[in-house]
Amino acid sequence: MSKATLERKTSTRKSRRSTKNSRRPGKDAVTLVVRLNAREGQEMLLEAELRALVGPTRKENGCVTYDLYRSAEAPGAFLLHEVWACREDHSRHTNTPHFLRWNARKDSLLVSRDAAFWKQII
Repeated sequence: MSKATLERKTSTRKSRRSTKNSRRPGKDAVTLVVRLNAREGQEMLLEAELRALVGPTRKENGCVTYDLYRSAEAPGAFLLHEVWACREDHSRHTNTPHFLRWNARKDSLLVSRDAAFWKQII
Protein backbone atom coordinates (compact mmCIF):
# COMPACT_ATOMS: atom_id res chain seq x y z
CA MET A 1 0.00 0.00 0.00
CA SER A 2 1.41 3.37 -0.97
CA LYS A 3 2.00 6.11 1.55
CA ALA A 4 -0.60 8.34 -0.19
CA THR A 5 -3.26 5.62 0.04
CA LEU A 6 -2.49 5.05 3.72
CA GLU A 7 -2.72 8.80 4.42
CA ARG A 8 -6.13 9.02 2.67
CA LYS A 9 -7.49 6.10 4.70
CA THR A 10 -6.20 7.60 7.96
CA SER A 11 -7.65 10.99 7.07
CA THR A 12 -11.03 9.44 6.27
CA ARG A 13 -11.11 7.58 9.59
CA LYS A 14 -10.26 10.78 11.48
CA SER A 15 -12.96 12.78 9.71
CA ARG A 16 -15.55 10.09 10.47
CA ARG A 17 -14.59 10.13 14.12
CA SER A 18 -14.72 13.91 14.37
CA THR A 19 -18.17 13.93 12.75
CA LYS A 20 -19.47 11.41 15.27
CA ASN A 21 -17.93 13.29 18.20
CA SER A 22 -19.30 16.64 17.03
CA ARG A 23 -22.83 15.23 17.48
CA ARG A 24 -22.12 13.95 20.98
CA PRO A 25 -24.81 15.27 23.30
CA GLY A 26 -23.93 17.58 26.18
CA LYS A 27 -24.59 17.18 29.88
CA ASP A 28 -28.19 18.43 29.55
CA ALA A 29 -29.07 15.87 26.87
CA VAL A 30 -31.96 13.47 27.34
CA THR A 31 -32.76 10.24 25.57
CA LEU A 32 -36.36 9.32 24.96
CA VAL A 33 -37.27 5.71 24.20
CA VAL A 34 -40.81 5.21 22.91
CA ARG A 35 -42.28 1.73 22.33
CA LEU A 36 -45.40 1.61 20.18
CA ASN A 37 -47.68 -1.31 19.33
CA ALA A 38 -50.04 -1.05 16.38
CA ARG A 39 -53.69 -1.96 16.46
CA GLU A 40 -54.33 -5.09 14.43
CA GLY A 41 -54.50 -4.17 10.75
CA GLN A 42 -52.91 -0.74 11.32
CA GLU A 43 -49.24 -1.79 11.13
CA MET A 44 -48.54 -0.31 7.70
CA LEU A 45 -50.36 2.95 8.39
CA LEU A 46 -48.57 3.32 11.73
CA GLU A 47 -45.22 2.80 10.04
CA ALA A 48 -46.08 5.41 7.40
CA GLU A 49 -47.07 7.94 10.08
CA LEU A 50 -43.89 7.30 12.05
CA ARG A 51 -41.73 7.58 8.92
CA ALA A 52 -43.34 10.95 8.20
CA LEU A 53 -42.06 12.23 11.55
CA VAL A 54 -38.41 11.33 10.97
CA GLY A 55 -37.32 13.83 8.31
CA PRO A 56 -38.76 17.02 9.80
CA THR A 57 -37.84 16.03 13.35
CA ARG A 58 -34.19 15.41 12.46
CA LYS A 59 -34.02 19.00 11.15
CA GLU A 60 -35.21 20.51 14.42
CA ASN A 61 -32.86 22.47 16.65
CA GLY A 62 -31.73 20.29 19.51
CA CYS A 63 -32.44 16.97 17.80
CA VAL A 64 -29.28 14.88 18.14
CA THR A 65 -30.73 11.50 17.14
CA TYR A 66 -34.16 10.42 15.94
CA ASP A 67 -34.26 6.81 14.77
CA LEU A 68 -37.17 4.50 14.03
CA TYR A 69 -37.02 0.72 14.49
CA ARG A 70 -39.42 -2.13 13.81
CA SER A 71 -39.30 -5.25 15.94
CA ALA A 72 -37.59 -8.23 14.31
CA GLU A 73 -40.01 -10.49 16.20
CA ALA A 74 -43.34 -8.64 16.22
CA PRO A 75 -44.13 -6.73 13.01
CA GLY A 76 -46.61 -4.41 14.74
CA ALA A 77 -44.08 -3.21 17.33
CA PHE A 78 -42.01 -0.07 16.76
CA LEU A 79 -39.42 1.83 18.74
CA LEU A 80 -38.37 5.46 18.51
CA HIS A 81 -34.94 6.26 19.90
CA GLU A 82 -34.57 10.00 20.35
CA VAL A 83 -31.74 12.07 21.78
CA TRP A 84 -32.36 15.74 22.46
CA ALA A 85 -29.81 18.36 23.49
CA CYS A 86 -32.08 19.25 26.42
CA ARG A 87 -35.57 18.57 27.69
CA GLU A 88 -36.74 22.00 26.48
CA ASP A 89 -35.84 21.08 22.89
CA HIS A 90 -38.07 18.04 23.14
CA SER A 91 -40.87 20.19 24.58
CA ARG A 92 -40.62 22.51 21.56
CA HIS A 93 -40.77 19.44 19.31
CA THR A 94 -44.18 18.54 20.75
CA ASN A 95 -45.57 21.83 19.41
CA THR A 96 -44.39 21.42 15.81
CA PRO A 97 -46.96 20.88 13.03
CA HIS A 98 -45.67 17.38 12.21
CA PHE A 99 -45.83 16.27 15.84
CA LEU A 100 -49.31 17.78 16.36
CA ARG A 101 -50.51 15.93 13.25
CA TRP A 102 -49.09 12.67 14.64
CA ASN A 103 -50.57 13.33 18.08
CA ALA A 104 -54.06 13.79 16.59
CA ARG A 105 -53.84 10.46 14.72
CA LYS A 106 -51.95 8.16 17.07
CA ASP A 107 -54.85 6.91 19.20
CA SER A 108 -56.59 5.32 16.22
CA LEU A 109 -53.36 3.47 15.29
CA LEU A 110 -52.04 2.29 18.66
CA VAL A 111 -53.02 -0.40 21.07
CA SER A 112 -50.25 0.67 23.47
CA ARG A 113 -47.48 3.24 23.88
CA ASP A 114 -44.76 3.39 26.50
CA ALA A 115 -42.28 6.27 26.76
CA ALA A 116 -39.47 7.06 29.18
CA PHE A 117 -36.77 9.71 29.36
CA TRP A 118 -33.22 8.62 30.18
CA LYS A 119 -30.01 10.43 31.15
CA GLN A 120 -26.69 9.02 29.94
CA ILE A 121 -24.33 7.97 32.69
CA ILE A 122 -21.16 7.24 30.72
